Amino acid sequence: MRTEPVFNPLDKEKLGGSVADALVSRERSPLPPVERFIGAGVYAIYYVGDFPAYGPVTARNRTRPNQEIPLYVGKAVPRGARKGGYSLSSSPGTVLCDRLAEHAESIHSTGNLNSSDFFCRFLAVDDIWIPLGESLLIETFKPLWNLVVEGFGNHDPGKGRHQGKKSMWDVLHPGRPWADKLSPGKDQDAILLSVERFLSEHLK
Repeated sequence: MRTEPVFNPLDKEKLGGSVADALVSRERSPLPPVERFIGAGVYAIYYVGDFPAYGPVTARNRTRPNQEIPLYVGKAVPRGARKGGYSLSSSPGTVLCDRLAEHAESIHSTGNLNSSDFFCRFLAVDDIWIPLGESLLIETFKPLWNLVVEGFGNHDPGKGRHQGKKSMWDVLHPGRPWADKLSPGKDQDAILLSVERFLSEHLK
């Protein structure tokens, strides 16, 4: 006698998948968005430029509309959420909009990336589902800047705290003023080789 599978409407993969599906169905937006908005949530950043190492990503994003592959996926949570407190009543403010603007500034500061070669999709999400949505997006798309060229989302560590090494992102895309104060990071050629291997394996 077979056992009938039990449907769980609160299964975390179903819930996270619904957030991911809603995000990728959104229209393209410039990075940063033209109009400021209130909300917290998740986002994906896409590239269509000519940086040689990202050629396979660009080719996919230029030729397969609605099947684009993001370079980076992230989240913007309400202030205070990182300390464990998700407010059920207060406004999230403009944290999602502000985070996208920060990313645009990081890109603009480099000498080998052009802001006009990026676009994004973003989705305001109820607070409790934001981390799960981000995790499912990363698992689904395996974004290069999340899994290989790490460091894009880093912030200035602050005065007197620049003893660390440059992230792989800052080695590959130098220009952020605060990153120049850090120690040299991983060899650039080694990073480019990791990028090539990753894209050949995951981007078909």
